[in-house]
Formats: sequence, structure tokens, C-alpha cells
Amino acid sequence: MLFSESWLRTYVNPAISSEELQDALTMHGLEVDEARKAAPDFTGVVIAEVVECRDHENSDHLHVCQVNAGTGELIQIVCGAPNVRAGVRVPCAMVGAELPGGFKIKKAKLRGVPSNGMLCSARELGVSEDHDGLWLLPEDAPIGEDIRKYAHLDDVVVDLNVTPNRGDALSLTGIAREVHAVTGAELKLPEIHEAAVTTDAAHAVKIEASDLCARYTSRVITGLNAKAKTPEWMAERLERCGQRPISALVDISNYVLLELGRPTHFFDLDKLSGTVTARWAKKGEKIELLNGKTVDLTPYYGVIADDNGSQAIAGIMGGSADSVSDDTVNLFIESAFFRPAAIQGRARKLNFSSDSSFRFERGVDYGTTREHLEYITALVLSICGTDTTRVGPVSDIESDLPERRVVKFRAARCRKLVGVDIPTDFMEEAFKRLGFEYTRDGDLFTVTSPTYRFDIEIEEDLVEEVARLWGYDKLPENPPLERAVMLPSREDRRTQHDLRLKLAGRGYQELVNFSFVEEKWEKDFGGEAAPIRLLNPIASQLSVMRTQLIGGLVDILRYNLNRKEDRVRVFELGRVFFQDPTIEPSDTSVKGVRQPEHLAGLAYGTADAPQWGIKSRRVDFFDVKGDLERLAFPLTLDFVPEVFPSLHPGRSAGVYLDGKRIGLIGELHPRLQQAYDLPLCPVVFEIDVEPLLSVPVPEHKPVSKFQKSLRDISLAVPASVTSKQIFDAVRAARRTDVRLACLTDFRLFDVYHPENQPSADKSMAFRLVLESFGEEAVTEAQIEGATEAVIAGLEPLGIKLRA
Repeated sequence: MLFSESWLRTYVNPAISSEELQDALTMHGLEVDEARKAAPDFTGVVIAEVVECRDHENSDHLHVCQVNAGTGELIQIVCGAPNVRAGVRVPCAMVGAELPGGFKIKKAKLRGVPSNGMLCSARELGVSEDHDGLWLLPEDAPIGEDIRKYAHLDDVVVDLNVTPNRGDALSLTGIAREVHAVTGAELKLPEIHEAAVTTDAAHAVKIEASDLCARYTSRVITGLNAKAKTPEWMAERLERCGQRPISALVDISNYVLLELGRPTHFFDLDKLSGTVTARWAKKGEKIELLNGKTVDLTPYYGVIADDNGSQAIAGIMGGSADSVSDDTVNLFIESAFFRPAAIQGRARKLNFSSDSSFRFERGVDYGTTREHLEYITALVLSICGTDTTRVGPVSDIESDLPERRVVKFRAARCRKLVGVDIPTDFMEEAFKRLGFEYTRDGDLFTVTSPTYRFDIEIEEDLVEEVARLWGYDKLPENPPLERAVMLPSREDRRTQHDLRLKLAGRGYQELVNFSFVEEKWEKDFGGEAAPIRLLNPIASQLSVMRTQLIGGLVDILRYNLNRKEDRVRVFELGRVFFQDPTIEPSDTSVKGVRQPEHLAGLAYGTADAPQWGIKSRRVDFFDVKGDLERLAFPLTLDFVPEVFPSLHPGRSAGVYLDGKRIGLIGELHPRLQQAYDLPLCPVVFEIDVEPLLSVPVPEHKPVSKFQKSLRDISLAVPASVTSKQIFDAVRAARRTDVRLACLTDFRLFDVYHPENQPSADKSMAFRLVLESFGEEAVTEAQIEGATEAVIAGLEPLGIKLRA
């Protein structure tokens, strides 16, 4: 927020220097980013009048001027400005003057003609970027007076960094209220008087969407002179605040925006047709804005419309169709309150911002739309009024206005939170200076916030107000004191960090990628045709929320391959995002969005780092399967052959835990290998994190006093039976058959399959490990019984002992 200090001091003028004022604002919550003079330092420039102007004999663009600079005699100056002429008053740099940049004025000859000074443009003095010609001053500018004094060029322009919660400070009067609260200096806000109504002329207005517009105040003024010149004082203030004067009506609107923080809009009444309506846009509507941009509207945007359609995007920018111009005679003025939630994000989605949207997003005073309309009326009449100007009555429509917040405030609570014994009387004085309405009952205050303070909602907000007026610099620098309590860790649950450590121990490196990704990745790696789209992506390609992590891993693999890394192991643990209408909003969730945590990994290149003792081979499915099994231990994962869109058919599997699929594993599909320019197919996996966090509590088992007994069996197994089915059958038998109470391990140690006979039985050899934890060793009868129980449990699979 740029503002002129001299303008600010017309409302509140504390007896402190400019530097002290800036420091006070910063130390009380409104940080000053930069402060500079209205013009850079220069000396020796006075106001002069061009008495005579003739063409230079030896030049087609230079002029020889006789100038009255108040010295008692005319000074001859050669000037090349296109707008120099007799009778104008302009800045004149005298001989010996020093201009910005250290440029010194000396006597000179231009094309043989002596020149004793220089007539200056606004750009040459650093006042503005205008370099079309000389800086033409008003006809009554006093000759001989220092231009710095006359044009207030020692005025300080301050750039204030206003936090998003302080929309009330985005105006001169808002900053003035703040200075009054900080310093106690007298506050004089602009006087507002009701304009005399001189005509019944009015225009019909309707609020159709109360969730967009809660108050719409308007008025008609007829018979104006829109070609009137903007007063110098207004133009100067606008320029100091970074606004270029355009035309009288536009300048008045901008002036009120800066002075009162009130965004308004002027419509050419003769261009409006039918009732003016505040509503949500209709799909398919278009509007050409004042910045020349044509926008395709949707119901996401609020609009001000008439019978011809949308005429302005509510709270953001007006349309060109009904905008005011120098030919405007009849005016329709809008002074409205649009709800912050209905404006927030809309301008960013349109890829531009406006002063109006910047303020409406943060909250504009909804209680003074009528008063501010009267103030605007007075400015319009004083600048553009004529003998035929007529003022219509005010139309003020309300629709479910916000309620003023009433907050209980305890002085003792404030002292506890701030850590300083602030007197209760000072707290009361702080509320008075801030303009808060309150009642006091001992140490208890009941405070009603003003309509321009949207940020006052809870008791802590009032504590902050008291603390900053007390002075942040007065608060003691005490280190925080908190008793350290060691929280118990559950034995039956591990953390995500434990999983990270396990994968890091297997040689994987962790990645952290954006949660928003390319839409193409979702189709390729997740098979998701309708991911959650971002309204305002940071880059055009990062337009959707991810439902899988594999795409980010493949992208990093490509990055490494381009840098000659031929062996890559990476993983990522992060959230993915799915649309789910059953999800309700909370402190950790967003309505309609499910956000589980996934763990994904990728292995590429050789199975082991190059070394002399192991033959080099490519990493395969079973290497990564082993990594997953070690990650899950002591949980047991099952791998079931399945087909996934992003994985190689026949080389992929679903990952199951306790009969429920929790992820997938396999080689990347050859189609994606080719699409992403990968020399080899990486092996990838992705699983849900939550099921892996719960682990069984370790159980104590005594060590057997007796030697283990071993029994090997060789089985004829049908070709269609998998080893998993065999182990599952033995586990099921152990739960029901008491003969297997002494079986502590069941291991596969040999497999034989006849060559070129895919349907023939295979031979599989298993070892039974039996132990006794009682007082006697395992007997031969128990060994025989356990062996028979195993064979009996496998019979339903068609498995028999080999002959």
C-alpha cells in the first residue's frame, strides 16, 4: 500500500518525525517496506515563466527562450521541448543547479547560441516518467519559488506491507486510524454530508445472490461534464500513491478507493438496459473487461448484469460495454459490499489482479456504503458538476449482512498470554483508540468490533491488539518454558519413519515431489481419467492432484539417466488424493477428498553394485519383492499375479496383507518404457502405508533344551499348484491339528520340473523342523505324526508323497 505522508498528516499529525512515524507503524504491526521522497534530491530549480520563445536559427527543433525566473532580469535558455511556448510556467534549473544523478547545470552554447540554464520535464526531476515535454505548471504558480517547496517534493512516499488480515489498513483513513491508535494524536476523518436530492431519477437494482452481494448502494446523477479536468491536488495525491491520472470520473473512483478503502464502480447510465442485478454468472456468458481482456464466464464468478447480460465481474473489474468516457453525461454509481469468500481466488484464476479485488478479498467495510456514496457524490458534483446536474435519491438494498462480532475479553487472560503485567486501564484506552465499542465489568470487557475490522473474531485477536499497542518492543525476551514429557511409544505400532529407515537400509534414496502433477501421469500410471483439478496451478503442466506416486519416481529416473546414472533406487512416502463424497471436513481433511499415505519405490539397473565377486545381472521382480517383504516384516505379505494398466502383463502382482490388497508390484509396462524413453524397464511398487504400521507385539518363547529334529519329504505337486498354496495349507493345518504343535518351521529347499513338459507334475522337497519345549525330546512317533499331518493337509491340493 503506497501512500503519501503529507496526505496522511491531513487526517492525523502526530508530533514525530517521518522516521519515527515509520518506526511506530512497523513496531505496531504494519511493516514499512520502503520510504522515499516524492522526488530524488536536487537543488537550484525554481518556477519560471517563458516570456518569449523563438525558433533557433541553426536548428529545426531547438527554441531560444527568454525566461523570467524571479531574478529581476530575463535569462536566455535554449530548449528543445516540443511544448515550450511563451506564457507557460515550468521548472527552471539555474546555472549551478544539481539535478538527480549528479548532473550539474553550467553555462553553455547550443548551435552557437548561449544558454544559461535548463527548462525541465517531470522525468528529468525524477517526479514521474512523463517525458513528452516540459512539466507545465498552473498559471498561478509563483515565479521564483523553489519547485521542491511548491510541488511538495520533499513529501515522503511510504510503501506499507499490509498483512492479509488487515484489509482495513488498505486506505489512508485506515492508516490514519492506526496512527491515532498508536500515538494518540487527534484524528480528523473526511467530513461526509448528504447531497441534496434534486431529481427522482433512479435505476432499478436487485440482489439475486445474497451469498455474493450483501449490500448494494447506488445513485443516479445526471447532466455531468465528464471532460472536466482532474484537480491538481487530486492528481498529485494519486500519483504519489502509484496511480496515473486518467480522467475526472476514473480519478474520483480511484481517489475514494485510496482514501476510504471503498472500491466503487461508475456505469454510464445511458448504456444500461433494465434492472441492475447482482448474481452469479451463467455458463456461456462472455464479457470484455476494461483491461481489454475477454473472459468466458461460469457460475464460479459473480457479476453485475442488466437485461443485456453481464456488465461487470463483481468486486473485480468492470466491463467496457457500459464504461464511462468523456462523453458520459448521466452516471450510475455503485457502492457495494461483496462477500470476501465470493471474491477470493477469482482474480488469480483470471491471471490478473485489481485494486478492488485486492480489497474485497480481505474484507471491505459493509457498514458505510451509503456514507461513502455521499462522499463520492460530493466529489463528482464539485469536479464534474454543471448548472444542469441533478442528483437522484440513494438506493440502499441489504441482503443478509454479516453480524458484528461480540467478543468477551478477560484482562487476566491477556496478561497471561502476553507475559506482561499490562494495566487494565491501558487495555480500556487501547479499545477507545481503536474505535471498538465495549462495556466493562471490572476486568471483563465485552467488545463489539467495527464493521471494517473483519479480523476480530476471538479473544486472542483482542489480546493481539492490546499487545501491539502496548508495544512489541516492550515485551520481555523470555525464552519459552515447557516441561519435557517423554510420550510412550506403542509396541504394536511403528511410524512412517521406521519404514523410511528400512528402505534406506536396502539402498533406496528418498524423494519429495510435488503433490500436483501432470495430468498425463495420472492417465499413464494411475489409470485415472478424472483426477482432482487445481483451480490455480503454479505451472500449466502441474494441473491435477496425484493419485499415485510412480509417475514422480519415473520422472526422477529419467533425470538421473540423462546424467549417466545407470543404477537407481528411489522411493517416496507421501499423500495421494482421491475424490470421495463421504469425507467430511475437519482439521485434517477436506470435504470430498480422501488423502491416504502411499509408499512407492523404483529399482533400475543392476541388482548389485559392480564388484568382482558377483556376476552382474539386471534387477528383477523378485529382488524388489524381497525388499518389500523385508520392509513389511514381521508382517507377511502375499503376492498374487494380477494385471494393472501401468505394469507389464505377466510380470506384475497385487500385494496383499491379511487377504486385503494394499498395493501393486511389477515391471513397468513396455508401452510406458517406450513413451518415457527408458532403455530398460524399471521394477516399481506402490502400497498403502497405514496397513503396515500395525505390527504384532513380540511374544516370549523359551529356547528348547533339546536338539531340533529334521525330517525331509519329497512331494509330487501338480503344475498348477503354487508354493503359496502349499504354505497356506500347512499353516491352516497347524491351527487345527495337534500333531503339528511341535512343528516350528516348514521350508522349501528343492524344486524339479521336467523339461519341455509344462503340464507334468513337479517335484518339491520340503524340510520339517520339529522342536520340543517341554521336559522330553520329540519322539519318533511325534515326528511321524507331524509328517502324516502335513501330507494330509496337502492332499486337497492333489499333492502326494513321491514314490
